Amino acid sequence: MNAASSLRRIGLPRLIVHLSVLVICIIWLIPTLGILVTSFRDAGQISASGWWTAFTGAAETSAARLGEPSTAKQEGTNYVISGSVFEQGQGGAVRAFGTRVAAPTEFQAGQAADLGEGETLTINEDGSYVYTKNAPFDGERGKRVYLSVAAPPSFTLDNYRTVLTSQGIGQSFVNSLTVAIPATIIPILISAFAAYALSWMEFPGRALIIAMVVGLIVVPLQMSLIPLLRMYNEIGNLFGVPSRSYAGIWLAHSAFGMPLAIYLLRNYIAGLPREIIESARVDGASDFEIFVKIILPLSFPALASFSIFQFLWTWNDLLVAMVFLGTGKDQLVLTGALNALLGSMGGKWEILTASAFITIVVPIIVFFALQRYLVRGLLAGSVKGG
Repeated sequence: MNAASSLRRIGLPRLIVHLSVLVICIIWLIPTLGILVTSFRDAGQISASGWWTAFTGAAETSAARLGEPSTAKQEGTNYVISGSVFEQGQGGAVRAFGTRVAAPTEFQAGQAADLGEGETLTINEDGSYVYTKNAPFDGERGKRVYLSVAAPPSFTLDNYRTVLTSQGIGQSFVNSLTVAIPATIIPILISAFAAYALSWMEFPGRALIIAMVVGLIVVPLQMSLIPLLRMYNEIGNLFGVPSRSYAGIWLAHSAFGMPLAIYLLRNYIAGLPREIIESARVDGASDFEIFVKIILPLSFPALASFSIFQFLWTWNDLLVAMVFLGTGKDQLVLTGALNALLGSMGGKWEILTASAFITIVVPIIVFFALQRYLVRGLLAGSVKGG
């Protein structure tokens, strides 16, 4: 009865919305948690077990050599090599083994593995093994085998040290910050001034400018990228400015972000109480004083909500960065470095996951720092207008 009354009080549509949001959050968090956990594991554990086993104990992949053929003993018609896969002073519990690096868990511990050509290999859980062949063993060195050995939970920071020092991700991280921070601040400052002028200052052509701003929102970035680059290069050649510089990408991101920023901020600022503006003017405040002392503090939710979108866009951008900044090692942004890393180290998951988490940790911090202003700023900026 209590459950039924609670359901009626909450309402079925609202309950469905809450459950949907919860499912979406779980779906989003699970792979993120997997990336985080995997980034702290070593390569052997990653290849042998899933990230969800990291806290309860995992299997680590290692290689070992069996005894040399010269140590074989003849037992009837067979030749046998026996011993332990663990070196002296080492130990563990063998879960599985294999004879190929691509399949280190092909056979379970204790299973008699038929290797073909009359060869049979059994590796027990304690590491002892029996290697049998119906003919004398060939070669001078022992056979190499691969083991999946149970290991206690262990984590390491070596993946992050490798990424930040030897893979150039550290410099790319700094490059992305150098691009994203100014490319977020510049359009917000310019757009805030423009939004105030379009909201509270009367001048000819104001309606036309507002219409142009709305029209520019729907202009595809790809369509304007090449003309903008040509214009920038011509201006750079005229004034002797390098064609690939941070100034160029700051201006490009500002140009692409300002239409939406002006639209959102103008609608928000236009919805502020008129009495506050008029009272300030009666007291002799100039437009600049009104903007700095009244408009900016009251518009912080809208400014914060746009900052999230602008920062996420500039931080995750690859196309504009490659066009206006280049692909040199000193200019490559984090997304470009990670893309190159996928090509050169596509099989090293410990390196890739550490790089991926370095890429997403800054946007996550920015989002959670400003998320309380997101909905309030967007809703106010989308429904208010004058």
